[in-house]
Amino acid sequence: MGYKFSISVRFDLTFGGSWFPETAQSWHKVVLFLCITKFGIGRILQVFFWTRNLYKKRTSHPMPEFTKKDYWKALILYGLNQATYKIALGKTLLSLANDGQTTVTWEQLSKEFFLQYRLRLDQEDPMPQQATSARQTIMERIVRLHLAGKLSLDEAVQEVGANAFGEVIRRFDNLGNDESFKGKFYRFDFGNELILTDDLHRVVESDRTELEEELDARWSLLEGAFSIQQDNFTISNDLRLTYLESGHKRKNLTSNIPFLQGYQGNTCFYCGEPISTGDVHVDHVLPRQVLQHDEIWNLVLSHSFCNTQKSDRLVGDHYMKKLIARNENIMGSNHPWKRKIAAALGTTPDRRRSNLQRHYATVRSILGPYYWGGLPSYNPESCYVLPSAIGNKPVCPSYGQCVV
Repeated sequence: MGYKFSISVRFDLTFGGSWFPETAQSWHKVVLFLCITKFGIGRILQVFFWTRNLYKKRTSHPMPEFTKKDYWKALILYGLNQATYKIALGKTLLSLANDGQTTVTWEQLSKEFFLQYRLRLDQEDPMPQQATSARQTIMERIVRLHLAGKLSLDEAVQEVGANAFGEVIRRFDNLGNDESFKGKFYRFDFGNELILTDDLHRVVESDRTELEEELDARWSLLEGAFSIQQDNFTISNDLRLTYLESGHKRKNLTSNIPFLQGYQGNTCFYCGEPISTGDVHVDHVLPRQVLQHDEIWNLVLSHSFCNTQKSDRLVGDHYMKKLIARNENIMGSNHPWKRKIAAALGTTPDRRRSNLQRHYATVRSILGPYYWGGLPSYNPESCYVLPSAIGNKPVCPSYGQCVV
């Protein structure tokens, strides 16, 4: 009985060929699928390599080594994908190698990576590019800013180079604990250049069309899986676009600290505790990743810890009540910035309350159940800022027991 192993890696998690004895062919795929589900592909490959080496020592039947193509397919088609970055980088590498490049500058890499995503997203109903329904990938944001005319091509490429490669460059060739994949297809000096290896060039020369088709199929498969998890993706995307078209680039917000301190009593908006010097963060209550602006009505001061805990999630409705009250406190003052709040939210308290609640409802429609309820020790029902008729000093129902 002859034995052979062929790693014809496919998404259905089956091994092609007949490395197992013929009598085992009826059940080995089921066992393999269950093992991968429980232990992960990295661990399974570890076990495979150990078993293969043991088998070599105990039998005269030779087993062929992985080919360069097998290594590439294993990297692309196996492993968990929470976003499409790995697939896009695979497409980028094939394109650059096909052009005959060996040393690739960071700008060239960024531009090709951007063009791959622009081609994917420049359509009437683009598909989601990651599993988390409440968030967009950095690449989705950059491409949509570019398509909306907010970023030129050069600016978009610069944004990609600065912000998009944090994980994918370093982790592209990670597969379990197997070190034989590391540096197989490129080496890099992060932020400066990529060196494409001879192995990548040989794979592209011999099998480029097949590998590109597999990447396209894998990309579509991931998008389909992500869209199933995001029932309201089209509506959410349209609402995001509305904010995007009227948005602007992020500003340095530290200049707002003295102003906001006057209306928060130098305490954290999210926990009500004093903020020490050097630990002051200016935060967007409704996430900036949705609103795309830095309007004063949505800015508050917080501890770095509280800001990190909240991240870009939606806060509970009780924080909206507190934000409304804080804004009304500003409107009761003579500060010129109250005109900005009036222009953005309305000239009467009822209109401002209604418009802020409308923004909250819209962001909730976009983010879905992506909430942060606040710190367990904080009681929002007994502690929120009320408009004050005495200067600009915040007043709290339990003033003196907690600090607001």
